[in-house]
Amino acid sequence: MSVRPVAPQRRHTLHFLDEIRQFSPVFLDTEVDMSAVRAHRQTARAAGRRYSIVSYLLVVSAGVLARHPEANAAVRGRIRPRISRYDTVSGKLTLDKTLDGKRVVLSAVLPDLDRSGLDEVQRQVDHYRDNDPAVMPEFAGVRALHRLPWPVRPFAFRRVVRPLSRRPRTFGTFALTSLGHAAVDGFHSVGGTTVTLGVGRILDRPVVRDGGLAIAPMMRLSLAFDHRVIDGAEAADVLTEIRAGLEAYAPSPVSDAVAAATR
Repeated sequence: MSVRPVAPQRRHTLHFLDEIRQFSPVFLDTEVDMSAVRAHRQTARAAGRRYSIVSYLLVVSAGVLARHPEANAAVRGRIRPRISRYDTVSGKLTLDKTLDGKRVVLSAVLPDLDRSGLDEVQRQVDHYRDNDPAVMPEFAGVRALHRLPWPVRPFAFRRVVRPLSRRPRTFGTFALTSLGHAAVDGFHSVGGTTVTLGVGRILDRPVVRDGGLAIAPMMRLSLAFDHRVIDGAEAADVLTEIRAGLEAYAPSPVSDAVAAATR
């Protein structure tokens, strides 16, 4: 047996988990038929464009949350709690990255998703996926936090993330985390936002359509919501609309690259 201090590269995770202790989570889940998304991805790939599943989820979810301002919100305080509802939708995407030789979870906040198309969202996802967090300016704050001494570090973290006015930039207004690349069918995660989506893998499964048996690419989608901010009916509406948006995915307009290639 060996006992060692927590790796410096994981210190931000410990502070985050401590910060969300007040979260009051309730968990929902559903299955989504990804046939429409799969068809769009195949058409895009033939036109030389690559879209990840999380990009579709970010775009569709942002559109739904823009229509549900009660859920696009954050709460702060115990004795006199305050709720801030935001005019734009920012998504926090978790990333499996290596920082200074240590495998860690980092988070990237993609702003103004309700005003962004699929191409722009994919560009941002690619940026965070392909670059090194050890030198990316977006993670300069995390790297600085790791270097601070213990008595200062929790205070510095709270000072950055607690103000409601900063939440869209630091936490996002909703969170998305995916383990769909692994043999994980479904999982529930708390991302520190009122709504957190958890994404599992897509598998061809038997489904009933029009009274007959068919095979469809199905994905388990979970939603954790903070009961301090919204209730179950609102959360269920959000999850239902996200599912409907994915199952009937038809961007309007289709990205220029795809549209030009399919004329």
